[in-house]
Amino acid sequence: MTHLIILFFATFSASLMGVVFPGLVNISAARAGSKRGKQGGIIFSVGASVSVMIQAYIGVLISKYLYNNPYVIDILLKLALGVFAFFAVYFLVTARKKKVKKKRRVEVKRKNLFFKGMLIAFLNVLPIAYFCGLNAAWKVSGWIKFEITDIAVFIIAAGLGTFAMLYMYVFYFDKLESKTDYFSRYSDYILSALMGILLIITLIRLFYGEV
Repeated sequence: MTHLIILFFATFSASLMGVVFPGLVNISAARAGSKRGKQGGIIFSVGASVSVMIQAYIGVLISKYLYNNPYVIDILLKLALGVFAFFAVYFLVTARKKKVKKKRRVEVKRKNLFFKGMLIAFLNVLPIAYFCGLNAAWKVSGWIKFEITDIAVFIIAAGLGTFAMLYMYVFYFDKLESKTDYFSRYSDYILSALMGILLIITLIRLFYGEV
């Protein structure tokens, strides 16, 4: 029982730290909060956290396989390249087409925001490798075993840790009322730049092993 408590807090902390710096998911959550209000940002964050839980589960399932088949990571990184390149162009085009409009009160469509959060978080395949690494580290430390209870705790902690940080992003930007319009207006440019950065980082990771 003690190792489950350690496993929960260790995974929660690692998952929280994994999204502490500005990235696709947390910036998107903040953007949802600035455009749809705090409630919309929270709904988006819940959807994103659900996808993270699925990614954590996938990470657990394939962690052993990755040890004997490192080429799988190479495939994931190549898929990530295509995803990041597509969204870098998509957000840039969206930002250029956007025009300043008068504010209108828009009713929050909860289902749309929830599934949008799931989609954006799931398209980022790099967390799968991250959770594989965590799983391996915890295994060596004796904090996790390949049992149902351990896997469940790992997955739940990963989702809650992600949601905690996303909530802070939503809450932080929601409080900056004087700057939300500016952030909302240029959020697509920010996301496009982040996609470009992630694309470069992924390229480095992809070819680093070949150097």
